Amino acid sequence: MAYKFLISTLLLVAVVKEATSATNLTFPDYFKFGAATASYQVEGAWDEDDKSENIWDHITHATPTYVDENDNGDIACDSYHKYKEDVAMLKELGVDYYRYSISWSRIVPHGLAGTPINPVGIEYYRNLTQELLDNGIEPLVTIFHWDTPEILQDIGGWPNPELEEHYAYYARTLFEELGDLVKLWLTFNEPKQTCMQGYGDGEKAPGIKASGVADYKCTHVLLKAHAKAYHIYDEEFRATQNGRVGMVIDTEWFEPASGSDQDLEASERALQFTYGWYANPIVNGNYPQVMIDRIDARSEEQGYPESRLPKFTDEELEYIQGTYDFLAVNQYSTSYVEWQEEADINVISYGSDLNVHTWTDDSWESSASDWLKVVPWGIRKVLNWVSKTYKNPEIFITENGYSDAGGLEDDRRINYYTEYLSNILEAVLEDGVNVTRYTAWSLMDNFEWTDGYTVKFGLYSVDFDDPERPRTPKQSAAYYTKVITTRCLVDTCE
Repeated sequence: MAYKFLISTLLLVAVVKEATSATNLTFPDYFKFGAATASYQVEGAWDEDDKSENIWDHITHATPTYVDENDNGDIACDSYHKYKEDVAMLKELGVDYYRYSISWSRIVPHGLAGTPINPVGIEYYRNLTQELLDNGIEPLVTIFHWDTPEILQDIGGWPNPELEEHYAYYARTLFEELGDLVKLWLTFNEPKQTCMQGYGDGEKAPGIKASGVADYKCTHVLLKAHAKAYHIYDEEFRATQNGRVGMVIDTEWFEPASGSDQDLEASERALQFTYGWYANPIVNGNYPQVMIDRIDARSEEQGYPESRLPKFTDEELEYIQGTYDFLAVNQYSTSYVEWQEEADINVISYGSDLNVHTWTDDSWESSASDWLKVVPWGIRKVLNWVSKTYKNPEIFITENGYSDAGGLEDDRRINYYTEYLSNILEAVLEDGVNVTRYTAWSLMDNFEWTDGYTVKFGLYSVDFDDPERPRTPKQSAAYYTKVITTRCLVDTCE
């Protein structure tokens, strides 16, 4: 592997020269670089060592066609058995930290609060985390990354208020069992996708279609679960473990189609309905006012006795507000947005409540994912918006990356990283945005949810046709190492 990595380093120089212009500024010494994966996407071992079924195990086995080419994560990258090799790759990259997630079903096989903890699951994550620390790599741990235990889905999943306590039991277990090793926790990854796609449009497991109702209930429970986990850590563990807790929220940038007041308002509304849906409660204590106003009004006109957007009690508002030590952003792409006439009042959905028109420019470069267009300036605008909207918090970029169809000579991925990192660096040094971490998605090619293995995001290639799942560094891995080592995107930096 090291020989191939060296060859890639020698080859990447010509590739980088083909990239568009990049800033010659230098990343500050405090700025850290990492790489990310998620448990279901890489671990495999879906039923080993007393792990129970999660919602992705269930849906891919019950309905194989739910995923492209009938794929699933039964084996994935086999990281459950190859974690030491994964850590060696991370050390070779030179990253400061590794973002990975814990499988809830591996830790609490029966899902429910008070049921037995699986010691073998705890042992696996302790071994992985200790291996990272032994190699000078900081763990950044996601508690939940879309893989709800199926037994909890059987009782309704995230729209069921009972999940607050079941999640709290699981989170407390992780703080107790891993908190001596882990100092950075992420309660949820992209909760908007869990709720909007899992319980709204049905495009992600568990595949429920109840947009405009179940997605709001899901979010309401999930935010209370996040706050519960935060307070558990704050009150029971922070004094001895000295860690920090945040939540990962994803968003596009929504570029106004014009400078009209209507289009500017449409842009702000879209951002509040995406990032603000989750950030506003944990920072300011309640949903964005535009969400409250629009959903309340449409619900009343539709004949509902109360708003489809659940209400927090005064005690809950106080309990949720301030439950963050930093804000985290996943950002990949951008859309244009414009005002449109009010949606048909008979249509009940998140999209009708939001009610804006979005599209992408045909001139923007595509990727292997239909939702991902290459728009580097969008990330700078997102970071500035988050900074200004939430009073300049510390920001972790917890995912950013590019998908292609595969191959080791991934020049477009290198250019993507160059262009996006350039905008991030300008946001930090020219705009004063307090970004301290950048996380490449992903360490290696993996199971990409309903796309299966048809799209590749990895810095390392994985041969999924080989039972041994060998990993091979791409040119982008060598490029990322160069950036980390030199803290520079071009040959000579200021």
